[in-house]
Amino acid sequence: MTTPAIRITARPDRAVAAVLLRAADLPTGDLEQVSLEHFFLASVGQDATGLVGLELYGADALLRSLVVAPPTRGTGLGSRLIEHAEEHARAQGVCSIYLLTTTAAEFFARRGYHPVDRAAAPDSIRTTREFRELCPASAVFMRKVL
Repeated sequence: MTTPAIRITARPDRAVAAVLLRAADLPTGDLEQVSLEHFFLASVGQDATGLVGLELYGADALLRSLVVAPPTRGTGLGSRLIEHAEEHARAQGVCSIYLLTTTAAEFFARRGYHPVDRAAAPDSIRTTREFRELCPASAVFMRKVL
């Protein structure tokens, strides 16, 4: 039996994105206000299996909303979504990607992200709702230079 192919598509449906995020206890409070232009949905057939998003601010981007549905965790899908987002960011002229995480710092460190002091955040990232309100102060702030 062959494993069905994973398809990654741009601009996911907002409702589908919200379901995936809520199931993983990730923030959805600003999902209605952000553009999903730089969000990507992974699916197998009709089943949504993962999501990753970027907010672009010139040379900087905020990576957000990485989620992999429980049945597909541990399959490499998270890494594949990160790689897809990074390739997209490079194509858009992004030089640095920032993120906040409360549970996945080791996952991101293995992919080249390094903790940085929140005070070092560029203004464009610092003023996002995710940075200011949605992620707790205890979240690890990380950066990867592309």
